[in-house]
Amino acid sequence: RLEEFLKKEVDLKLSTVPDFEERVIDTSEVEQLMNSINTIPAPCAPVINPQAPNAATGTSLRVCWSLFSDDTVECYQLCYKPVSNERHNDEQPEHTLKVKETYCTITNLLPNTHYEFWVSALNASGISPPSERAVYVTAPSPPTIQTKKIRSCENAALVCWESRDINPVDSYTVEL
Repeated sequence: RLEEFLKKEVDLKLSTVPDFEERVIDTSEVEQLMNSINTIPAPCAPVINPQAPNAATGTSLRVCWSLFSDDTVECYQLCYKPVSNERHNDEQPEHTLKVKETYCTITNLLPNTHYEFWVSALNASGISPPSERAVYVTAPSPPTIQTKKIRSCENAALVCWESRDINPVDSYTVEL
């Protein structure tokens, strides 16, 4: 019987038209629910570290900070500006950098100058509050030895130099 059945040509026609191809499914509620489940909160404020020894040259500073939470962070926004002794400190230009790590070396700075730094953390949900502000200072520029004023004798030498720094320098070390 099976052999006879398989030899016959069968023409099957469906009595109803399939309409599932034209149906539009609204997934907006599901999408909203999924987004609410996967939403990560905006990160907490980072903590900027005080200036470390040997973290400065005359034209650069290495700034470090930490994040004391398990927040998801995509990058950090480091802001800085020179500190002025004048009352109009708010008029100083503010610089902003996007950084992936928890440290950054800022270059092209002025020697023996104080800079104020603060940092925020960013992720897909938003930006954290800024950290507390920390003041870092670049190293003084090396003095210029005035060769025409050098005097020496058997047991002594007189060496004169001139500082090119606007701000006062605390001390100098002379090496022989």
